[in-house]
Amino acid sequence: MSDAVATDFPVNSMAPARGVGLVRAWLLLIALMVYLMILVGGATRLTDSGLSITEWQPLLGAIPPMSNADWQDAFHKYQTMTAQGQILNANMDLAGFKGIYWWEWSHRQLGRVIGVVFAIPFLFFLLTGRTTKKLLPHLITLFVLGGLQGAIGWWMVASGVNSDLTSVAPYRLMTHFCLALLIIAYCFWLWLELGATRREAPVQARPWTNAIVWIVGVQMALGALVAGLDAGRGYTDWPLMSGEAIPSTMWTLDPFWRNLFENTATTQFLHRLTAYGLLATAVWCGWKFRATHWSLFRLFGGLVVAQAVLGIATLMRAAPLDMSLTHQALGVVVLLAATRLVWTLSGSKAST
Repeated sequence: MSDAVATDFPVNSMAPARGVGLVRAWLLLIALMVYLMILVGGATRLTDSGLSITEWQPLLGAIPPMSNADWQDAFHKYQTMTAQGQILNANMDLAGFKGIYWWEWSHRQLGRVIGVVFAIPFLFFLLTGRTTKKLLPHLITLFVLGGLQGAIGWWMVASGVNSDLTSVAPYRLMTHFCLALLIIAYCFWLWLELGATRREAPVQARPWTNAIVWIVGVQMALGALVAGLDAGRGYTDWPLMSGEAIPSTMWTLDPFWRNLFENTATTQFLHRLTAYGLLATAVWCGWKFRATHWSLFRLFGGLVVAQAVLGIATLMRAAPLDMSLTHQALGVVVLLAATRLVWTLSGSKAST
């Protein structure tokens, strides 16, 4: 039986008549900067640095403490306005505070830099006719999403300021992280739309690509919950969890729904279970479409296998910083590979 292949691609009406290479380079730069932002954000979370700055000052916050008095004021706010400073880091000195402060400041500063790197070229492209009616709404949407990300970032931090939480609320961290993934995937999709070449692909793969990108998205969201709860530093045996196939503490919180966001056993178990589903789907697709000359499924399968092995190793070592960040970094690559799969199968007609 021969496979139908997607080969008839529509004319690209999104690309501007001139400067398309410059626009694509700009989108790629934004995506790379967001990628770096995700990694710095991951380090900020894993070092418990996110609550070190207790105020949201989009402009004035770009200037760090410049004198010893400024540092003492920032440290005092951390000690008096956060349960983390009062409970977890009650014995922290000023030098230790500076260590976590610089992680959070760098994370916020990078966000500001991304805003500038986006806004100035965008205005240039707009004023010089390097956009199209079809492309412009997408660029405006990206700009809005970037602003929304800043607001959600503060909404996340605010959950741990003047509250009983010793870290940010996990579901707010998940929201912040997922929006970052949406932004980087959106930039990558537009970069593809403006000049990438669609390969020939079996049309039967289309529903599989749609399923894959959703599974990856759910898996990444669960990973954010695991990170937010420090759930990766518990249940460090594999394939069991404290000697159990299904941990007995999965549904101990009341009401029931809290277990999905606040129970370390539940979030880690669901993260593992979704990983198994993703791995099985990726391997199946790599085998199912092995007879074609198209290689993207095999590449994706290889990335997922590598991510699974790294995830298990990271878990069994209680999620050290370097391995956790590598796991997160490869997870973003897996998401972009899934995005490429969906894009390749979109907007094309079937032929045999």
